[in-house]
Amino acid sequence: MTTTWILVANASEATIYANKGINKGLEKVAAFDHPESRKKGSDLVSDRPGHMQSAGNGHGAYQPATDPKQNEHESFARELAQHIEQGRTSNQYKRLIVAAEPHFRGLLNGTFSGQVRSLISESLDKDYTKATGKELASHLGKLIYL
Repeated sequence: MTTTWILVANASEATIYANKGINKGLEKVAAFDHPESRKKGSDLVSDRPGHMQSAGNGHGAYQPATDPKQNEHESFARELAQHIEQGRTSNQYKRLIVAAEPHFRGLLNGTFSGQVRSLISESLDKDYTKATGKELASHLGKLIYL
């Protein structure tokens, strides 16, 4: 039987579970916490505007403001995608289920490699990060045989 990884995530925390077959249940593979995603945007930046060096004799150009919370969300998505990619290259799973709140799921999809995206069998717009193992099993019972 092939191993299925289940990624349960939101923008500040995530857990990867493995299911190794029928009636095998869920086994926690890894847990991630990204507290920076929970901070206020004002706590993530300095008070000074950014400048970029320009080539030649010109002055530096003002760098447009970016949302610091969005940057942290994207950083966390890249961290998770890297771990998922390492699992794929070391053949730790053959199927992936992603359950994440909608905005963060979109960020994840944008960071996954094409090979990882081809292994995603189900993608749910749900945040199950606070669900117990039993609750998660009942939510996923129709997707995998736990």
